[in-house]
Amino acid sequence: MGTFMKFRSGIFLKSAAVSSIEFSLPFSSLTYSSVFRSDSGRNFISMKSEIPRNLNFQGKSRDFSIVRGSKDRHADEDSSFQGDEYFFCRALEAMEKVYLNRNPTAKAILELVRSIDDDRICYDHFAFRTFGVDGHGIDSLAKFFTDFGYVQREELRFTAKKLKAFWFSPPSIPHSDAGTSAFGPLPRIFISELLVDQMSPEAQKIIRKYTELSGNGNNYAALASALGTLTWKKPSFTEFQQLARESEYAAWTLVNGYALNHVTISTHRLKSHLRKIGNLNEFIVQNGFKLNSEGGVLKVSPDGLLLQSSTVADSTSFQFSDGTIESVPRSYIEFAERLVLPEFKNIPENEVKEFHRRDGFEVGNADKIFESTSKDQLNRRVV
Repeated sequence: MGTFMKFRSGIFLKSAAVSSIEFSLPFSSLTYSSVFRSDSGRNFISMKSEIPRNLNFQGKSRDFSIVRGSKDRHADEDSSFQGDEYFFCRALEAMEKVYLNRNPTAKAILELVRSIDDDRICYDHFAFRTFGVDGHGIDSLAKFFTDFGYVQREELRFTAKKLKAFWFSPPSIPHSDAGTSAFGPLPRIFISELLVDQMSPEAQKIIRKYTELSGNGNNYAALASALGTLTWKKPSFTEFQQLARESEYAAWTLVNGYALNHVTISTHRLKSHLRKIGNLNEFIVQNGFKLNSEGGVLKVSPDGLLLQSSTVADSTSFQFSDGTIESVPRSYIEFAERLVLPEFKNIPENEVKEFHRRDGFEVGNADKIFESTSKDQLNRRVV
């Protein structure tokens, strides 16, 4: 990694064998049973530890680029990158390494897409989950990104799930917009939080117990994400089950903390036929992976301009504080195609830039994407 230059707007990862995971496709060997167990598809892998023992990839260079999803069209609120770009992108890289260590489905799909699309993968956004209580919610992670020039955008509400979210547009880096791969732009950031005060007294008690044990850990949420560790002690399996019955989002956050919930491939930035999300979905299924079917495989915004899909989350073994070892849901990978806005429909295709495309997020789409970590999706058999 010593050959990286300062002021890059993206980072390449070297992907090879990771010491904390041993697997071979298909991922069908199950070691432990759980309320989240899935016996079909390639979405379970047994792990001996929740924390990867090696955050460095060794071997032949295989590159994943971290790039920005779109040029900010909010001119009155535009921001520039603040700080050292190399440091910031190395932090994103560390978060991504933890994500890839724990989620072999995501790693395998990235490899497959790269093999078809000339090694170039651009990320639309990174997403995180949090507990909205005592400073452990959206703000705990948002500060890291806003300190480097990200701008908070629209709020999204998910009433039935007792969630709210904000997305953050990336800062403007003039020299990066025309770049590709490691010199491309930065991803959007999507951060959600559980509205803990709306939960049952029993659920609130469990959540507050662990956020209080975290102490000032919320001040280091980005560091915890980069290290792949919790800022609170491991919960008991009974507490995990109790939360899962009321909110699978809460149970997921209890055992995963600030880890990346998912990354999203920007399909329209691909160069092959996979740039059409329908083609990419078909390609993924043909290679034996299971897609989230909640609300249909393809989630479409009311304006028809934002198309999204996602895999079902991987599951890994987790040792709870009482010694119980069970499988828990980890993360998944999403795909997003942003179509050209009506006012730019006459622009020749080879002249279309990211800012000509649909920006932002859609509650209806996101609500269904959240289900990628649900028990129903993990246990669903592919017919």
